Amino acid sequence: MSQIALPLPQHNASDPGRLIIGNANEAVHRALNNPQSWPYGTAVLAGPARCGKSLLGKWAQGRDIAVIDDADRMEETDLFHRWNAAQEAREKLLLIVSAQPWEIALPDLKSRLGAAMQLQIGEPDDAMTAALIEAVAHQRGLALAEGAAQYLAPRAERSFAGIERLVVAIDRLSLERKAPATMSIWRAALEQVLGPDQQRLL
Repeated sequence: MSQIALPLPQHNASDPGRLIIGNANEAVHRALNNPQSWPYGTAVLAGPARCGKSLLGKWAQGRDIAVIDDADRMEETDLFHRWNAAQEAREKLLLIVSAQPWEIALPDLKSRLGAAMQLQIGEPDDAMTAALIEAVAHQRGLALAEGAAQYLAPRAERSFAGIERLVVAIDRLSLERKAPATMSIWRAALEQVLGPDQQRLL
């Protein structure tokens, strides 16, 4: 598991300044390292909530790639003109979107972006989940007892947002109980986030 450092402020709790590279995004990371391979110099990046799309976009901007975040919310005619401008300038262009599938009404834009490099962030495996748990805990200043990530990873929800909710729950319970984040709190947080049925897995 690797991390890439980003020149981002550390005071914002929703912005850790580092991005974990693992099974869910390593192919995306490779593609962003090789924009010369993008058809028409354009790539479209999609993925679930909290998966680090914007962080990857900030990283790409540092490599002279033009980035439009929330491109699926942009007026299509304006986006088409922006794509044309990038072509004229021979500029690499990364479009970050949330909608899946991205339904584009403007025919000219749809055909051009349909030919672009399509990048998709997937679901994290156990190794990446463990790394994400540790990263989110570090970001929040939460000290997890030894073995926490290895215990929580196979039991956590397989989503970036779910992993974040779990660590937030551990942090909150630890503060409420004025106790260190050890196994009793991990178990309580799992049950709180996933529901009482989770108890049978604990």
